[in-house]
Amino acid sequence: MVDKTITMPVIALRGMTVLPKMMLHFDISREKSIAAVEKAMVGDQKVCLVTQRNPEETDPGIEDLYQVGTVALIKQLVKLPNNVIRVMVEGLERTELLTLESEEPLLVGEIEELKVPLDLLDPVTIQAMAEIVKEKLEAYGKENQRIAKEVVPGLLVIPDLGELLDQVAVQLSWDYRLRQQVLESVLLEERYALVMKHLITEIEVTKVKKELQSHVKERIDKNQKDYILREQMKVIREELGEDNPLSDSDEYAKRLKALKADKEIKEKIQKEIDRFKSMPGGSQEANVVRMYLDTVLDFPWKKMSKDNNSIIHAQQVLDEEHYGLEKVKERILEYLAVRILTKKGTSPILCLVGPPGTGKTSIARSVAKALNKEYVRISLGGIRDEAEIRGHRKTYVGAMPGRIAEAFKQAGVNNPLMLLDEIDKVSSDYKGDTSSALLEVLDSEQNVKFRDHYIELPIDLSNVLFLATANTITTIPGPLLDRMEVIEINSYTENEKFHIAKNYLVKKQQERNGLMGKPVTITDQAIEKIIHNYTREAGVRNLERRISSVFRKAAREFLEDKSRVIEVTECQLEKYLGKEKVSYNNVNEEDQVGIVRGLAWTSVGGDTLQIEVNVMPGKGTLQTTGQMGDVMKESAQTALSYVRSVGPEYNVPDDYFEKHDIHLHIPEGAVPKDGPSAGITMATAMLSAAINRKVYATVAMTGEITLRGRVLPIGGLKEKILAARMAHVKKVLVPDKNRPDIAELSEEITEGLTIVFVKEMPEVLKEAFVQE
Repeated sequence: MVDKTITMPVIALRGMTVLPKMMLHFDISREKSIAAVEKAMVGDQKVCLVTQRNPEETDPGIEDLYQVGTVALIKQLVKLPNNVIRVMVEGLERTELLTLESEEPLLVGEIEELKVPLDLLDPVTIQAMAEIVKEKLEAYGKENQRIAKEVVPGLLVIPDLGELLDQVAVQLSWDYRLRQQVLESVLLEERYALVMKHLITEIEVTKVKKELQSHVKERIDKNQKDYILREQMKVIREELGEDNPLSDSDEYAKRLKALKADKEIKEKIQKEIDRFKSMPGGSQEANVVRMYLDTVLDFPWKKMSKDNNSIIHAQQVLDEEHYGLEKVKERILEYLAVRILTKKGTSPILCLVGPPGTGKTSIARSVAKALNKEYVRISLGGIRDEAEIRGHRKTYVGAMPGRIAEAFKQAGVNNPLMLLDEIDKVSSDYKGDTSSALLEVLDSEQNVKFRDHYIELPIDLSNVLFLATANTITTIPGPLLDRMEVIEINSYTENEKFHIAKNYLVKKQQERNGLMGKPVTITDQAIEKIIHNYTREAGVRNLERRISSVFRKAAREFLEDKSRVIEVTECQLEKYLGKEKVSYNNVNEEDQVGIVRGLAWTSVGGDTLQIEVNVMPGKGTLQTTGQMGDVMKESAQTALSYVRSVGPEYNVPDDYFEKHDIHLHIPEGAVPKDGPSAGITMATAMLSAAINRKVYATVAMTGEITLRGRVLPIGGLKEKILAARMAHVKKVLVPDKNRPDIAELSEEITEGLTIVFVKEMPEVLKEAFVQE
């Protein structure tokens, strides 16, 4: 036993902890440790063993050692080469290290017997705890056969609980830090809880390891069984003389030999086939490689179709399938002529821009037909993921080629016409910028070696004829727009819609509704009324729907009475299509003060805006209503500033605008409106209301205004002029700088209209105000 406080040699242990009743061999080589052993051997052969907190520390102080250690008896010393001594010790009892002094050449510590508080556990509880520990040891032995044979029998015969707990920590080869915790647990209850916690954890870990090993073994056994059965089936087929089908790898090699492609591509595919040969048949990786090989072997690497190089044939096809669009057809024929002469695909990519339903997609289909090219359409609307264009890496689950590569494969030739539909609808998110991925596709310098992430081989897109369509160019990023040549497709006039309906849509819907050759017709007047009173659009999509609706109802009538001749006239349209759906805002019947007709552009064509202004006593504020956007509100402020500046010329009192409020309203308040083109209209209405001058009811105008009263050019002039004709306007005021746009319009559009070009607001007011 250790006296209350004694001094004895100390050995600092690295990576090990000695417990009471524990026999242990360890090697020492530090000079201080060897000196401590020699000092102990001269005396009572006892030494204090304390564990280092950090095993890497070479010269530990008291702060580097655990406070609780073990007094041990040195049983044996063996000297080894290189000044190493092997020591065998037996742990005696727990002790506490109070101080540590470095007396050359050894460590000497002042130690004290570890005070054990009175244990409050009764003998029955202690016996029960010992029985529980032994039960858990037996359970641990069932999971680990080696422990069951070598360790458990010796532990089960230990009667004392404290010794049993210490020996569990010793015999189960626990980590030295865990043993240190057991050594420091003086109370039996605390030591019991610690040992039981780790013993139960060991049991659970061992169970999980056995289950995992069992699952792995079952899987390996199944793969081996499948392989043996497959080989047996192969031998049985050969013995029976049945045709032995080629293996997948042989089939791929056969397809590769017939493939027309560059040497580099064939070599890469051959490597994938070799990899596939060495893989187990049902493995997941083999399925990935199989899908990849099926894709690349179906690719038309060097397979081309022969184009029809007749410009006359191309013109015939375009004329047969599309009415009007003269400038569009002319530009496409020029484009095709250059392409035919140069025999290269480096000509600019055409982008057809126009409102919905104007025939952009059908023009692309007609071009493909005219050139005898395969036609593939890629819808880009709403695509946000860059991988949709470039494909996914093969490492991803469910990886597949991008839309460009997939369309290339679908075409079956490497020189199809590829339509990029709705290119203005692509967007971006955290997965990448889709429009940036399209830059490589549409650049003739880069698309010679387009890289799809899934294919991983250079794809030559230089022979592909790309066409794109868009509703507007405002949402197309600048670099992408720069790679394309824009061809605008404007709204159709009513006359153009009539010819399109009569020559194309009526025949098409008769055929679709099973009425070709049947006595069911529609009059020209009925078609004109459908266009004017049942549709309002820039294109002809809704017009086609209305004609289809008429023929569906006519088909039912024909089946009910087959002897009847059906002719849909203007008067009968209400029976087939219901009440008229569209009404146009005609000009006012009389000239009025503060009411001026403006012209606006919308996505479904032009429209007229009636701008109303009221002036009332107030504090000089301007109120705007009618869902006006920010640009339009700023334009109203600019118009007011101009009107105030010219007030003296019209005998407006200096304090007039300080004592009156101006309310500007644009009817149809539920419809949002924006843009600067109503600037001169709002200025005219404000000045008219301020000086009480009437404005001609048959005059409409469009143009942006500046603070000094200059009239700036605007866009969408064709649609606006058409809207003026619909509203029975007689005179239209247009910015002088829009002369070229008016010159391009056909007589059919401008017929019956007096178009006046204006540069300054005084010219506008002269034409608009009723002369007194």
